[in-house]
Amino acid sequence: MTATPKGPARTVRLTTAQALVRFLSRQYTERDGTRQRLIGATWGIFGHGNVAGIGQALVEHADEMPFHQGRNEQAMVHAAVGYARQCGRLSTHAVTTSIGPGATNLVTGAALATVNRLPVLLLPGDTFAARPADPVLQQLEVPYAGDVSVNDCLRPVSRYFDRVTRPEALIPAALAALRVLTDPVETGAVTLALPQDVQAEAYDWPEEFFAERTWAVRRPVPDPRELADAVRAVREARRPLIIAGGGVHHSAAEDALRELVDATRIPVASTQAGKGSLRFDHPADVGGVGHTGTATANELARTADLVIGVGTRYSDFTTASGTLFERPGVRFLNLNIAPFDGHKLAGATLIADARAGLQALTGTLRGHRVEPAYAVEYTDDKERWEHRVDAAYETDEPDVRPTQPQVLGLLDELVTDEDVVINAAGSLPGDLHKLWRARSARQYHVEYGYSCMGYEIPAAIGVALAAPERPVWALVGDGTYLMNPTELVTAVQENVPIKVVVLQNHGYASIGGLSESVGGERFGTDYRFRAPDGTYTGDALPVDLAANAASLGMRVLRAKTIRDLREALREARGADRPTCVYVETETADTVSGPPPAQAWWDVPVAETATRVSAVKAREEYDRHVTARRRHL
Repeated sequence: MTATPKGPARTVRLTTAQALVRFLSRQYTERDGTRQRLIGATWGIFGHGNVAGIGQALVEHADEMPFHQGRNEQAMVHAAVGYARQCGRLSTHAVTTSIGPGATNLVTGAALATVNRLPVLLLPGDTFAARPADPVLQQLEVPYAGDVSVNDCLRPVSRYFDRVTRPEALIPAALAALRVLTDPVETGAVTLALPQDVQAEAYDWPEEFFAERTWAVRRPVPDPRELADAVRAVREARRPLIIAGGGVHHSAAEDALRELVDATRIPVASTQAGKGSLRFDHPADVGGVGHTGTATANELARTADLVIGVGTRYSDFTTASGTLFERPGVRFLNLNIAPFDGHKLAGATLIADARAGLQALTGTLRGHRVEPAYAVEYTDDKERWEHRVDAAYETDEPDVRPTQPQVLGLLDELVTDEDVVINAAGSLPGDLHKLWRARSARQYHVEYGYSCMGYEIPAAIGVALAAPERPVWALVGDGTYLMNPTELVTAVQENVPIKVVVLQNHGYASIGGLSESVGGERFGTDYRFRAPDGTYTGDALPVDLAANAASLGMRVLRAKTIRDLREALREARGADRPTCVYVETETADTVSGPPPAQAWWDVPVAETATRVSAVKAREEYDRHVTARRRHL
């Protein structure tokens, strides 16, 4: 048979940057029959390292790639991550920066994305590939290597990294980058470092490079043998407990989890990332687990004979630093799409997509239920805990300054299933995990994998861009606010109607309490003037964060009392422009605070000290350490 001669491949001449933008605009994901664009938009701050390349390309192809102007490179990554999480990891944003400080500012955001297994595409400019002058502006000179730049800081926090030193190298690099972004096991931050001369260099690109591509997001099903072993373990257990992690949300497995629980009545505790996997009022939802968890969930964890982890990576907060699962002979069954996480705690594995795995368990466990006495036990405990939440939320004195739990209680009165509540750091994650009544799968958005101060405001913008119909709340303490308020300008510029609640407690309240508990005596955690003895124990600093937010263009509502705050929150929820609610909160030093931690967390205490507080803290630490177990 004679082969038919083929004509020359059709090409189009574009710069590397133009080719990348056009390529990205034509990439899609598909899961369960739903197809959506993978890179929904590009965020950027321009300098000499990207303005003539990526910047020009975004102008050239403005009809193909939406653009958002940022104010801080780290914050742009947070916004992209918030967008990706709201989209169930099926769509994300790209972030472009100049070389030098613009690129290194990406590192924290990249680490957050990778730790939380959330996709984001980073496009930092890089120094010249051709080296026409050496060094150039903002170049890091490394005496032992000529091919190292500051962008190499992004290698350890990226799931994929490549430096595109020739135009034609973009083709395999771009395809590899998108393979990782769309892989539910491997996803995280992906970095394509782009030398500024290569960005602007033209090349004859094959037209097929720009054809629409649809990346199928897999749902691997369980291995039959692993499934049979898992079913046997569940049937043999008398006190099983499910721990729902972020993988439940990532795989949209909430309905599958509910169906399994309705059939078996196995109780469900949740990690920070997994909270909302069941509605708070589902009879089997026992709340957060671990150091910031509820008494109900933690008591079940201590007495469980089988712990079924679904999409969790078992952080130290979840396991109470290895002290939570006390029962002799307790076993672990880990349903996880990532073998790395599935094998933790020497658990039996069920390596599969969370939804597929839960559906398989439900079908194979047909007819199996936990003993009625066990269900009655956790149901009664759950009711007792709800009374403690009610007490923390109680606002029967409307003309006093609210506590932090009372702020959450007032918000709890107001929100519906549609609202999204975002937080990441400080004392709020603990209060939220213990107290918040999650009403829907996407309502509770607490970033606690990296617990990054400054995440909340830009993430709220990303969430609002992904779900413009939903009221989006960013809850921030004064410490977090001061870390990263700049994207308020972006919210104002784009008229993204986020609702920012600033809680002023004059310092790092969470670390202050931790410092005190480990013998540090709240050293360096209060926002106060120096006293005559040199310590930060003078008057509170006269900072006015409400005025700062107003200066950045936000509408600001000041609340001094519980009565004021209730009205301000209601007004903010109905606002059609970015709005900030500012309130000074009462601290736990002067009034009763939220329920204390229901499980331990390992923060090593000084082994030798002369100060009484540190000596006592070490004695308490040694007592807890003896309870740690290594599950082998």
